[in-house]
Parts: sequence; structure tokens; C-alpha cells
Amino acid sequence: MTSALFLGFVVVMTTFVVAMIGRYINRRAALHVLAGIVVWFLYAGLMGHFGIISNARLRPPGITFIVIPVLLFLIFFLVRPPAGAQGLFAFPLWLILGTQCFRVGVELFLHQLWIEGLVPRMMTFKGANIDIYIGLSAPLIAWLSTRGRWGLKLARAWNILGLLALLNVVTRAVLTAPGPLNLIHTEVPDQIIGTFPFLLIPGFFVPLAVMLHVLAIRSIRGSLAGI
Repeated sequence: MTSALFLGFVVVMTTFVVAMIGRYINRRAALHVLAGIVVWFLYAGLMGHFGIISNARLRPPGITFIVIPVLLFLIFFLVRPPAGAQGLFAFPLWLILGTQCFRVGVELFLHQLWIEGLVPRMMTFKGANIDIYIGLSAPLIAWLSTRGRWGLKLARAWNILGLLALLNVVTRAVLTAPGPLNLIHTEVPDQIIGTFPFLLIPGFFVPLAVMLHVLAIRSIRGSLAGI
């Protein structure tokens, strides 16, 4: 049941992201993004199905077949030259900020996975994960960002806090997962990174959150410079 609900959540968010790209950029870009996401999901699904990702005995460990591609994608996204007006400023800032509310859904799934014994308590909002508060505050921050310069500065600080919250939970996820980096021993290891479809939390939702934060910070910087 949890798997089916989670897959439904993935489909909803994928549809939303592709629709927004089609709405604010163009249909061709949306189709390219959709094709890339589908290929990535197939790759991650096959890796999870055949037990490659969950195999800590491989060298390199199976976890790297998800982590390394995600890191390379994010590095490319971070270091490439800032996008032009069509890319960077095509999306309204309030929409970029408000979309982060999807993290509430992710945190609710993590809570359920803790109940089912797939993740340690420290990775949920009942433990050391504050990410749900970023998601809950996203609509308010989106509204405040339309209130002028002070709202933009507050939104910028919120985005930095959001990135730190992601770093916190990702670090804990890696250090509690089975394998050579299992340096934090908890009541249960983090098993979701090798379990389909939940490996899409680090394989899709974390990169999405990072990209939204980066887009927002760049957009805020441009807006402040223009005020």
C-alpha cells in the first residue's frame, strides 16, 4: 500500500514539474525533461529490481550507482553558467518557493517507512529531520517573497536554511545506510536507498528540492539587483 501511494505521489510531482516547464518555458523543453525523467526512473527501477543498489558487497558499493549520477547532475546544474531570462526568470519566484511544499509529503512517507522499519527514527520529523518545517513554511515564504525587498531577503535566508536541512538528512541517510559508510548505528539501518520505489526519495525528490533552492536563490539575487 505504501509503495503504491508513493508511486502515485511521484507521478503527481513529475506531472506537475513537466506541466510547469511546458507552461512557462515551452512544450519542447517539457518533453525533453519528461524523457530524461522516464529514462532515469527506468534505470533506477532496474537497479533496484536486480538488487544492485542494495548490494553493499559490490566494489564500488551498489549505492554509488544512484548517488554518483545524482551528484554529477547536481554539480552540472550548480556550476553551469546562469540561465538566461527564458530559463532562470521564466518561473515566478512564488511558484518556485511554493513548490517546496512537496517535502511535507516526502516527510510523511519517511515517517511511515520508519513505522515499517525501513528507516531509522532520526531520519523522520520525530527524530533529527527538520525538513518538514521547510515544506510547511513554503507557502508563507512564497507569499512573503512578493512583499518587497525585505520579503526577498527573508526568502533567501529560508532557502539557505532549506539547503542545510537537506544536507542534514542526506548525511544521516548515507551514514546510516548499509555499506562502508555506515558510521552511525541506529535501531534499523537506512534501507530505502536500495528499495524501489523509495530510492526515488534520494534519486528524485532530493535533487528536485536542491534545484528549486538554487533557482530561487538565483532569481532572488536578480530581483534584488533590479530593485
